[in-house]
Amino acid sequence: MSEENYILTTADPVVFYGVNNANIHLLRVLFPNIKITARGNAIKASGNNEDLVSFMEKVGAIEKHITEYNTISEAVIIDIVKGKQPTVVTADNLILHGLNGKPITARTKNQQELVKAFEKNDMMFAIGPAGSGKTYTAIALAVNALKNKQVRKIILSRPAVEAGEKLGFLPGDMKDKIDPYLQPLYDALEDMIPPFKLREYIETHVIQIAPLAFMRGRTLSDAVIILDEAQNATNQQIKMFITRLGFNSKMIITGDVTQIDLPNGQSGLVNAMQILKNVKGIAHINFDKADIIRHKLVSRIVEAYEKSSGV
Repeated sequence: MSEENYILTTADPVVFYGVNNANIHLLRVLFPNIKITARGNAIKASGNNEDLVSFMEKVGAIEKHITEYNTISEAVIIDIVKGKQPTVVTADNLILHGLNGKPITARTKNQQELVKAFEKNDMMFAIGPAGSGKTYTAIALAVNALKNKQVRKIILSRPAVEAGEKLGFLPGDMKDKIDPYLQPLYDALEDMIPPFKLREYIETHVIQIAPLAFMRGRTLSDAVIILDEAQNATNQQIKMFITRLGFNSKMIITGDVTQIDLPNGQSGLVNAMQILKNVKGIAHINFDKADIIRHKLVSRIVEAYEKSSGV
């Protein structure tokens, strides 16, 4: 009798094992001659060599499926073990599968334009109103690139303009003070990556989330880099950020030029888009209220502000 260990490296063990280890119990039924124990991210199997080879191959295929779709069902496990191609329902304009296999898609014309621009350009400006999905789509593209091993890391940043001098008065250490400004980025990631895997990515710096000021002096290679809320970056900050672009990297800058919170109202984003409008390799995608996919009232609010002469 031989023994083999399989280490889950890309799939969340919680998803792989199932509720109350139901998927492990199923594997025991499907491989009656293999003794299977699972703890943490390690699966230990013992049996004869022929059965072990088949078991390890199928476990690898199951992990690959979970990595792609973030979910697994009893039917899919049975299909994989029996050598059948699992039936997977996909949606039009699919970017990736989020938690529980939820398809994350480019739902509007401009979201689809951002997906196309990502394939052809190394830098993109995605500008538009709140709720138009520009940041969410950008993060989905970054997560998909990471999962497909096109890049080694994701770097997400925002200017913490609201903090200013008040930052020092907030409780906690620097991470505690800054995290509230970065929470929308965490929210999007939590839709796309299982909790166990997301924690691992953050702890190992595969995914880095930091304020814009922390980007100075770095060269960002083998990464998808996203600057969110860029309308609140100064000219110097925008120039500093976009010149961080390294080899095998893509950069997406998102913002809403109607929501500038800088004290003097002088946004570096507006200036950068003007300066770089004809530079080859840089795409400009302008989202509008037709792209808003939040509550229908958000579209009405945006339209009302557009009509207001005071804005």
